[in-house]
Amino acid sequence: MTNHYKIAIIGAGPAGLSAAGRAAFHDQQCNQENNQESNKSGDTDPSYVLLESFDKPAKTIQRYQKGKLVMAEPGYLALRSDFSFEQASREEVLGGWANELVDQNVNIRYNSEVAAISGELGNFTLNFKDGKCLKADNVVIAVGLEGNPRKLGVPGEDLPVVQYTLDDPGACNGETIVVVGAGDSAIENALALAKNNQVYLLNRRDEFSRAKEGNLNAVLKANADENTTLSVYYSTSAQSVSDEENGTYTMVLNTPDGDVSIDCHRIIARLGGIPPRRFVESSGVVFPNAKPGAIPDLSDKYQSNVPGVYIIGSLAGYPLIKQALNQGYDVIEYILGNTIKPADHPLLDLQFKLLPYKKDVDELIRLFQQRIPIFKRMNALQFRELVIESNILVAYEGEMYESVQAKAVHIEKALEKRKQKPKYTKTISAGDYIYREGDYSNSFFTIVEGEVTVDMPGINGQQTYTRGQFFGENSLLSGRPRLGNAIANSNCIIVETPRRIMVKLMNSNDDVREGIDLVFIVRTLQRLFAPNLSSDELVKFAGAAELRTFKPGEVIFKEGDKGQSLHFMRSGSVTLSRMTDDKDIVVAQYQTGKIIGQMALMGDAARRETATANVFSETIELTNEILYRILEADTSTIESFQDNASSSAILHTRMEVRPEIGSVTDFLMDEGLGEATNCLIIDESLCVGCDNCEKACAETHGGISRLDREAGTSFANVHVPFSCRHCAQPHCMKDCPPNAIHRSASGEVHIDGSCIGCGNCETNCPYSAIKLAYDAPKKPGLFAWLFLGKGDGPGEEAHYSPSKEAKDKGKKAVKCDACMDLPSGPACVNSCPTGAAMRMSPDQFIELVEKR
Repeated sequence: MTNHYKIAIIGAGPAGLSAAGRAAFHDQQCNQENNQESNKSGDTDPSYVLLESFDKPAKTIQRYQKGKLVMAEPGYLALRSDFSFEQASREEVLGGWANELVDQNVNIRYNSEVAAISGELGNFTLNFKDGKCLKADNVVIAVGLEGNPRKLGVPGEDLPVVQYTLDDPGACNGETIVVVGAGDSAIENALALAKNNQVYLLNRRDEFSRAKEGNLNAVLKANADENTTLSVYYSTSAQSVSDEENGTYTMVLNTPDGDVSIDCHRIIARLGGIPPRRFVESSGVVFPNAKPGAIPDLSDKYQSNVPGVYIIGSLAGYPLIKQALNQGYDVIEYILGNTIKPADHPLLDLQFKLLPYKKDVDELIRLFQQRIPIFKRMNALQFRELVIESNILVAYEGEMYESVQAKAVHIEKALEKRKQKPKYTKTISAGDYIYREGDYSNSFFTIVEGEVTVDMPGINGQQTYTRGQFFGENSLLSGRPRLGNAIANSNCIIVETPRRIMVKLMNSNDDVREGIDLVFIVRTLQRLFAPNLSSDELVKFAGAAELRTFKPGEVIFKEGDKGQSLHFMRSGSVTLSRMTDDKDIVVAQYQTGKIIGQMALMGDAARRETATANVFSETIELTNEILYRILEADTSTIESFQDNASSSAILHTRMEVRPEIGSVTDFLMDEGLGEATNCLIIDESLCVGCDNCEKACAETHGGISRLDREAGTSFANVHVPFSCRHCAQPHCMKDCPPNAIHRSASGEVHIDGSCIGCGNCETNCPYSAIKLAYDAPKKPGLFAWLFLGKGDGPGEEAHYSPSKEAKDKGKKAVKCDACMDLPSGPACVNSCPTGAAMRMSPDQFIELVEKR
């Protein structure tokens, strides 16, 4: 057997198998051509070798739990490989690949663990752990991350109760099990274990942003089902694990509502893997930074900084099997000098179709990434997917706009028959609004070409953002309406990325998150304190500001503490209270975009109030020293800052002497109205119980009422019924499989016809504002009810029986949409004969209570 190969492939996972299959195909083609020329039969030595440290191929998939369904995601991507792959069980996938290894006569060596790589293009040496070695012209590294699992990172992580793989869920019976992680492996383990055990699934984030669609649907359905033994904790992390004498262990969880202890028999941590840096770096490959999850920078042909060393699969940043198979196919073609287009090329071609460039897809991808600094540190493969998931906007004017619009019509017609219609370039007219002041959109914009002008409140004159800059970060992070009007200038090219994609990116890429946070702070300082200073001048101050997060009920600062800073509310809401006559009196409630603690800057030695987070909140803390330096550099806002601080002090004092007002405000905050943008309040001193509000709601929404007037709680004649609050960061929008829940430009959260009735939104809503219901049967008309006594009259028919058509359609989610399509506004408010029903935002609460 030869000991020098043209290509050495390390790792027999999906990427490595596909690469070996492609190399075997080319060897076979070469043998056929040589045999035809020489009129002889016989095979020459293989030009490649596939090296696997395990005794079987696809070690990671071999370790999947028994019977696991292996999904063929992403669905929009075509498969390109000599190894077949479609959705099937673990056993079926592995069995098929085992047969294909034999059928294709793949040259694979098992139990061959490579310890180090040295040399250069055309003369690499691969040293094995057993002391042997071989030579290769090119090296393809296709190792996964399974062998380097990420640990829990808390005291007790090495106790025997903690494991990092799960082979057979059926072996666990009657146990209490905690599964930690938010990826596909964690979800699949939790679902399988929940059949015979009590399972708790811990997600560090507030949604499953990394899961495949099938797993996402399954876990949310299970969590919504009261009959399952699976419970999901969101925004929760492990704090510690301790050994107990009774045969169980205690795991302490850090949840948004405080610490929670769970006695459990088993903890399964599925937190992903850490790249084997030492091994990869032995070949000279450079990682961009020292962070544990960093992946090497690669060319669009998967070549690393070392010529001849290629990296594919999980280590290249994409662990999905279909992507890995495609990469294995492509990398061999590239090494052999063949010109092919990546599998995602047609999708990207559509995205760029109407741009004013004469460049191919790969050139445009490089151009886009080069021109947007915040995305420069992204892996090139990840950036391609971001572009596919985004909208590409281009602004034309005059005849050019009309010409391009005509081309767009042809593209739309060509795509209309596709089951999954891909995106294509979105054209707008120069001077059009990208968004308007007060819009509730939350996508993120980056500029590739041209300029965008934004008239920002608090800053004189328009702000101009140019190539490489981004905007829209305020609404992305806060969930609040847009600040200012954004207008596209001629020949402007913009990438508009959906919030869910940006959240996923920020969760996985610290560089992107830190860059967005810094610019957010700079622009906040400019808008509030220093409109005459440039962004460059404010960066040094922004770097000294601190981004803080607070759980519900957590104290931000305490009455009597020495005041040395103020806080700008980036998201969430806060209550301020004072201790008077041994009673805690609420004196104010502030939401996103407000400043708290500013009296510290005015010379107050001690805090006058205690600030407490009502919901999960983020603030930007600025020390007095930073603020003094900013105001010295730009004195234009000092007077208005003093006026605002004075007004706040007067309001707080007024509230202190009227504790009944603060008590009602405190009640409203306890009911969760601090995160509302538009909530229904009923004044019980005016309400006569006519139920016109519920009847009008049902008549407006197909016979089903979206509010429950009698439900809910009351205090001091103020009643909060069960009805949608249209939260700043809507809980219901998290993890909606068909993306059926949307926010209108004016703020109303509503559900479209694509709802599949999974119940995720009903489960996620903490305010009982959503229910699943069949379509209501058509009722007799008004005159039939009035004169013939038919039907129950206006409103929702009590205990109606759905029709067969309605049952076939299934239950769908229904919720208040604030009658967004009615020019007259909410029907519940308009139908109230006494004016008891009111819809309002939290900043109107104090005014409401004072009047009443």
